[in-house]
Amino acid sequence: MSHSVKWLGHSACQITSASGCVILIDPWITDNPSCPVSKEDIGKVDIILLTHDHFDHMGTDIPYLVNGTNAVIIAQPELVGVLQECEVSAENIIFGMGMNIGGQVEVAGVKVTMTQAFHSGTAGSAVGFIIILEDGKTIYHAGDTGIFASMELLGKIYPIDLALLPIGSVFVMDPLQAAYSLTLLKPDKVIPIHYKTFPILVQDASEFIKLAGEKAPEVKVEALQPGQELLL
Repeated sequence: MSHSVKWLGHSACQITSASGCVILIDPWITDNPSCPVSKEDIGKVDIILLTHDHFDHMGTDIPYLVNGTNAVIIAQPELVGVLQECEVSAENIIFGMGMNIGGQVEVAGVKVTMTQAFHSGTAGSAVGFIIILEDGKTIYHAGDTGIFASMELLGKIYPIDLALLPIGSVFVMDPLQAAYSLTLLKPDKVIPIHYKTFPILVQDASEFIKLAGEKAPEVKVEALQPGQELLL
């Protein structure tokens, strides 16, 4: 069986491992104009990863998703405090208190490492995640970030099969920075995210695809539409 990665629009992604573990990243579902599903459509969830507390990442659906599934939330301690104010139980938070950059945890056979990201946040700092599935397949979700030199270290430490990279500019990497980041991370494949949701953002992936072909032709670009999935 294969793993699947579904783009739910903006930065929201759903990973389903071959063994059936379901991981949601930044599940902004309700009020996300590019998300093709509702929170009621999500169903089973085992792990929820939150990169930071901006509305277009944290959203308002976390209590519903947790209460309906008993998922484990992985986020920074400061963000955990905000979640608890929203009536999310400590039982649904990793270690009851969250984790921080550089740490690795294992839930349901999946290893999750929290990485740095260069972006703002009200509760704690913005982060990304390295996700190592049960068979070793490795996915990097960069969160909201500009390009940073330590991406090269991440690429050396972890053999990245798939990168999920923001390309929308204004608040995150523009297509040029995102394309150049591929030379540092050296993933096998990349899915562009965090674009076209709002008029202010880059509206399509064409420039990124062109630049990625120039900067990192060995990396396969998988430009999905919201709701589409990629098999790994």
